[in-house]
Amino acid sequence: MANDTKERILAAALEMFSRKGYAGTNIRELTASLGLVKSGVYKHFESKEAIWNALLDEMIVYYDERFGSPGNLPPIPETAEELTGLTMRMVNITVHDEKIVMTRKLLSIEQFRDERARALATKHFLTGLTEMFTYIFSGMMEKGLLRQDDPGMLAFAYVTPVSALIHLCDREPEKTEEAMKQAEAFSRHFIQTYKK
Repeated sequence: MANDTKERILAAALEMFSRKGYAGTNIRELTASLGLVKSGVYKHFESKEAIWNALLDEMIVYYDERFGSPGNLPPIPETAEELTGLTMRMVNITVHDEKIVMTRKLLSIEQFRDERARALATKHFLTGLTEMFTYIFSGMMEKGLLRQDDPGMLAFAYVTPVSALIHLCDREPEKTEEAMKQAEAFSRHFIQTYKK
């Protein structure tokens, strides 16, 4: 029961932080949204900052399990065309998983206030993706699926426009379908340009 309450607090905090930011969210409002009193929240978390840190810890694990991390890398595609399928599965998770969408919004808001949020935003929006696709492109080059090139630069060139399209979906959700089509078209163009 205590774990359920803790998870409910974190879920409500994610929703509020992603909409109002850390400074715009107060404990009274958070507790009221859960039908709790402040002491009910403080029984599980000593402060708003403790909720914030627990939420970031939880989101790191959640994101890594679903999207990938250095310890959870996707398999190297067997064909150049499989790269598009892999990419679109990742884009689909990123754009449609509500927790990941709220986490991205939260990080976008809080990256200017909180050092940890800034580091996570950089990792999730750029460096982590670039590292993952550097690994993928290196493997594809070893298999003879892509022509030899600098895999890190290719990864950077691949990840940046797709990431920009994902952020477009956050700002203008009505453009999600169009953005996903653009991401797929870009992936196919990239394959045509770089396949061996």
